[in-house]
Amino acid sequence: MSEPIDVTTTVKVAMPTTVAKAVAVPMDEVLQIANKWKKKRGSLIMALHDLQGRLGFVPRESAMRLGRAMGVPLARIYEVVTFYNYFKLEAPGKYIISVCTGTACHIKGSKNMLEGLERELKIHAGESTPDREYHLQAVRCLGCCGLAPVVTVNGKVYGKLDTMNACYVIERVQQDKPMIAAQEEAVAE
Repeated sequence: MSEPIDVTTTVKVAMPTTVAKAVAVPMDEVLQIANKWKKKRGSLIMALHDLQGRLGFVPRESAMRLGRAMGVPLARIYEVVTFYNYFKLEAPGKYIISVCTGTACHIKGSKNMLEGLERELKIHAGESTPDREYHLQAVRCLGCCGLAPVVTVNGKVYGKLDTMNACYVIERVQQDKPMIAAQEEAVAE
């Protein structure tokens, strides 16, 4: 088995909140999002992407505000948010661990890695640990097939993993403390 590879990448994603209580995007930001998208046909998904991009999830209060501002019933918003796997209704953990389940990673044993991480973290894919430190998710393809099997943590790629050693990923997270771009910007200020 070859050595695991760490590949640094920069991914611009929303900063997840580490508190369990719901946080709403300020009303003026919600109105900005609504005004940007409401005149464009079929743009609800894009508006929700924009909204989730602010906090890393779609808070109920913000979804209600967006719906009112765009003239979209809350039920329609929840149809979209609950249909697409991308959207989150709860704040994800500080470290978002994405296990690739694409063809190359699947063949190389990503299912074992996912199951090992579920055991280590005592959660299932799609859930966050009670302390909101980790959020585990299975994703279709991370586009790093040559490094299969691949796991990303807040956009940092860990490739050619030993799928029987899920502890390695958790240890690397604790050592590297990979931050997402929005967190790095907040620290720099």
